[in-house]
Amino acid sequence: MSLSGLCDLHCHYLPAIDDGVRSIEEGVELCRGLCALGYDTVVATPHIRSGMFENRKPGLESVFATFTEHVAEMAGLPSIGLAAEHFCDDVFLQLFDRGEALPYPGGHAALVEFPPERMPLRVSDCFFRMSVRGVRPVIAHPERYNQSFRDSAAIADLVERGALAQLDVMSLIGKYGRKPEKAAERMLEEGLYYLACTDSHKPADLPNVAKALQRLTQLVGEEDALLLLSEHPKNILAGTMRE
Repeated sequence: MSLSGLCDLHCHYLPAIDDGVRSIEEGVELCRGLCALGYDTVVATPHIRSGMFENRKPGLESVFATFTEHVAEMAGLPSIGLAAEHFCDDVFLQLFDRGEALPYPGGHAALVEFPPERMPLRVSDCFFRMSVRGVRPVIAHPERYNQSFRDSAAIADLVERGALAQLDVMSLIGKYGRKPEKAAERMLEEGLYYLACTDSHKPADLPNVAKALQRLTQLVGEEDALLLLSEHPKNILAGTMRE
């Protein structure tokens, strides 16, 4: 199996700002490894999570500018971009309302993360406020939330309302445990995922990403795998997602 033209909209290659890589050199190694696996586009999604990762748009843009300058003359790297993985809380809503969140390039969608133990109480209101402003919510790794272990009802309801579910491919090989793995397989069968991404945090993740891409292709076939890994992520950047 050899996939190409892939687009990763969930990656932590910017150094020393969250739980991702610790240095520019590691970030370059991660990006280069993803390129070797078939990715021609990789968007950084550093965490914005109060009490844990107090990142804000200006600081993240500065780190991204430094990284971009560092790699400008390097070969063997994918096209890169900047967004953020926003924790779904009142701080995110305040940042979003003030234009201080970091949607995906193009501004058509934004990545949102939930607490693992429960669905946020105001998630429907949050997503409605995003949609009113023309920004589609993208739900990060829904298979890793406890509520998804039992069934897909909560995620399916949000997808029905317009959210896009994003698979973490490494869930398919048990990186986060058996329950997320089974939930991911179930939601794939149910057709809930719009895209699949790596959520890679360090170069050591690359062998697992390679195995996960193979597993995804085994489960859904190469044509559907390319929809999840390439066409649909690129649709998000272009603003041509399904309604």
